[in-house]
Amino acid sequence: MNSFLLLIISVPITEIFLMIKIGGQIGALNTISLIFLTAIVGIYFAKLQGIKTLKSGATNLYQNKMPVYEIISGASIAIAALLLILPGFVTDALGFLLLIPLTRKLLIKNLVKKRDIKNRERGSNTLDGEIIEDKKDEL
Repeated sequence: MNSFLLLIISVPITEIFLMIKIGGQIGALNTISLIFLTAIVGIYFAKLQGIKTLKSGATNLYQNKMPVYEIISGASIAIAALLLILPGFVTDALGFLLLIPLTRKLLIKNLVKKRDIKNRERGSNTLDGEIIEDKKDEL
């Protein structure tokens, strides 16, 4: 079975199960309020982290550096905001984990490391070089 299809099926089932269990413990109204509260607080923190990432990216651009980390970080903040908008406790927990800079940095480092390992296994056909010409431009 396709893992993406399994994910699409298992996430809502898990969320509904947790909402029923938590609703049985603290009450339905409190559960719904908690879901709205986590969405509002999460979106607020996603906005703050997004602005901070944009400022850091702009600083890197002014210094003629490529803002690779900021681009990946911005994408993960957008995914975190989407997860926080979706109702549920598992998606909220994943969204908050993506908003924390330390966990986001660890996740990005692991993804880059896996990509580098895959590139080494496949073997790269790229040859680095430099072109040096002794001729001067003539008009």
